[in-house]
Amino acid sequence: MRIRYALAAAVTVLGLTAAATPAVAATTAAVTKAQAVKIAKKKVPGAYVSDVEREYEHGRRTWKIELEKGNWEYDVYVAVSNGRIVKFTRDYDD
Repeated sequence: MRIRYALAAAVTVLGLTAAATPAVAATTAAVTKAQAVKIAKKKVPGAYVSDVEREYEHGRRTWKIELEKGNWEYDVYVAVSNGRIVKFTRDYDD
């Protein structure tokens, strides 16, 4: 933690931008809503999206994509952090 502050102070003194030092610039590779929908549609081809929400599942931030195909309803939970499917359910709706 001290190194980051020291780098930030050195960057400020030298007049450089924060983007010049990778230790100062924090990057997060989060899965977007559109990417999560694409992942879910790949899991259930031919289904249409009825709802998309942000939720916590198994202690992780996820996108919950609800899909419908015929009389079946699918819930696909896609992890925001890495795009993996955390949970998948299928229910028959008469």
